[in-house]
Amino acid sequence: MTITFDETKKYFHLQNESVSYVIALEEEKYVSHQYWGKRLNSFSQVADYPRQDNAFAPNPFEVPGRVFSLATLPQEFPGNGSGDFRESAFECLYPDQTTVSLLTYKSHEIVTGKQPLQGLPQTYETKEEPAETLLLTMEDTVTKVEVVLSYTLFRDYPVLTRSASFRNNGAEDIHLNKALSMSIDFPDADFDMIQLPGAWGRERQIVRTPLVRGIHTLDSKRGTTSHAYQPFVALAEKTATEDQGAVYGFHFVYSGEFRANVEVDTYAQTRVQMGINPTHFQWHLPVGEAFQTPEVVLVYSENGLNGLSQTLHPFYQKHLVRGEHQFAERPVLINNWEGTYFDFTAEKIEAMADEAAALGVELFVLDDGWFGKRDDDYSSLGDWHIHTAKLPDGLKQLAENIKAKGMLFGLWFEPEMISEDSELYRAHPDWCIHTPGREKSLSRSQYVIDFSRKEVRDNILAQMMEVLDEVPVDYIKWDYNRNMTEIGTAAPGALPGEVLHKYMLGLYEVMEALVTKYPHILFESCSGGGGRFDPGILYYMPQTWTSDNTDAVARLEIQYGTSLVMPISSMGSHVSAVPNHQVHRMTSMKMRGDVAMAGNLGYELDVTTLSEAEKQEMKEQISFYKEHRGLVQYGVFHRILSPFETQNEAAWIFVSPEQDEALYFYYQVLDRANLKKKKVLFKGLDAAKFYTVSGYEGAIGGDELMNRGLYLKDALQGDYQSVCLVLKEARL
Repeated sequence: MTITFDETKKYFHLQNESVSYVIALEEEKYVSHQYWGKRLNSFSQVADYPRQDNAFAPNPFEVPGRVFSLATLPQEFPGNGSGDFRESAFECLYPDQTTVSLLTYKSHEIVTGKQPLQGLPQTYETKEEPAETLLLTMEDTVTKVEVVLSYTLFRDYPVLTRSASFRNNGAEDIHLNKALSMSIDFPDADFDMIQLPGAWGRERQIVRTPLVRGIHTLDSKRGTTSHAYQPFVALAEKTATEDQGAVYGFHFVYSGEFRANVEVDTYAQTRVQMGINPTHFQWHLPVGEAFQTPEVVLVYSENGLNGLSQTLHPFYQKHLVRGEHQFAERPVLINNWEGTYFDFTAEKIEAMADEAAALGVELFVLDDGWFGKRDDDYSSLGDWHIHTAKLPDGLKQLAENIKAKGMLFGLWFEPEMISEDSELYRAHPDWCIHTPGREKSLSRSQYVIDFSRKEVRDNILAQMMEVLDEVPVDYIKWDYNRNMTEIGTAAPGALPGEVLHKYMLGLYEVMEALVTKYPHILFESCSGGGGRFDPGILYYMPQTWTSDNTDAVARLEIQYGTSLVMPISSMGSHVSAVPNHQVHRMTSMKMRGDVAMAGNLGYELDVTTLSEAEKQEMKEQISFYKEHRGLVQYGVFHRILSPFETQNEAAWIFVSPEQDEALYFYYQVLDRANLKKKKVLFKGLDAAKFYTVSGYEGAIGGDELMNRGLYLKDALQGDYQSVCLVLKEARL
């Protein structure tokens, strides 16, 4: 791993064993993008972008002639209003109300390690897997605004992280109207764009479309990353598949509003940008102060989409997730939500816990309804004290009773919300996100509490800590169940454009305080399921409730799409009752179990109502999962058959790093008449090894399994069928 600067040719080469990234100084001052992709031993074609007189392309005043123009030059961080008519990476509003900025090279520093981003989630280096950073300083020589571009290269991954820091070195205060984290220009547009859009109950659908002329924007204006879009975009070679071809991925380490632009210009060049959405953003930047953007993870894969995932999964696991649970096997849990909703008593919860413990469940999670006077979703958010009418002996006693059964105890919170019908709202009606002077929109009969204000954060934190200091809690499900409207604050002197980012900084501050004080607690993020499943949250909470939709068939697409960017160890996946509560489909316990076991297994049902046969099947599922969960949660994951492409089947495999064992799953949605036996192929095995396959006699070569495959023995008769095969290396 090296980052070098060639003083003669004026270019930077960031290089490790997998990837190269090259930046050059055109005219010794304009920072241009030269290359990003498969590792180059050296770079000689520096600053070779064709210079020609393009019609209507203005020329910088310091460069004589007509052949050099910022309107066409591939750039690293383009300014605003100085001759580049494509999307800018930032916009400053100066005291004279102008917004023109032109950044040129000022200096640089190459440092060992990675610089911390104060108050933000971030990737980090380790002693075993180090990093190196280029700090490239650019300046607008007129206004003295300085931008430091940070490029961190990790030694063992085809990964680069980028962010930007803005400093006002001028004589007067300014405002940032836009401050993206990164921008990069590709020399052509011969790509497909891949995105992960969705909605509540059908998150992270894989959508792949050819790039066309114009600006394609993926964003959130909802206060959070949201169900609608993942803060991710990728460019893939048109021939790229799951296993072959070049893919360039971009993932934003932030949980608030974001924007990702993919722009194809007049000359079929492509600009990709990512950062905080400027729609609700304006930041006051006084003289001498700085603003730091969140970072973007840039990943290059020469082995298709599986290659991208097989980079991001271990990278996030080792360089984003933290704490005691970073590499810990996740416990099998049961959550009472779909089993009881709000209608429960301590006796009912203990009865469910008795049954669950006998079947091998390791963690009982008490969901919504234990606090305030919460018997429905109309009240009590913000009142984090025990619902004594429902739990007369208290929460501590209930938790201790459950733990006495040999299980861990978990609890649901929604700390970022406040009910209109709550003691806290009646005492502080101005403590929610709102625009003073306007009526407030309700959603789910609740408001978003104003975490941009310290007194609000302190109040909620104190309430939570009072509970956690008394009750032996091992797990917290942290929910967030509405989008933001009327974005503003009643805080004295606050600027409306700063509210959302300060909210996110406040949220991260609260989360950091909790994970620091209670390191043993396993935190699971939730936002109506997967509405805030992003790398920013992963820094504080090592797993997320993947979707409120627990239907096994729907989950095939949801989990397949999520796996493109998120580690399997971060994906909560539960078996629920049938008919399913979201889509009302009837599926077998086996199908539901085989889907849920492809993540962090849990159950979302009233176990006391199951038949003896269902309980026995559940017990066997849990036992099987415990035997293999290390492989599922931390093995190498390969997608094989896409439900988005086949529309009727899906398949994936988990392979140990040593390639000595694997777990293969195949799923059939709908049956058809008079079909031949299904033949399946495997991935990720060692071609030189032989494997035993559960249900099959003898040992079969890894090369044979991956290239010829085998016929499934199961008949797969009927709709919603699944097969699970265990592969182990045969010692011949």
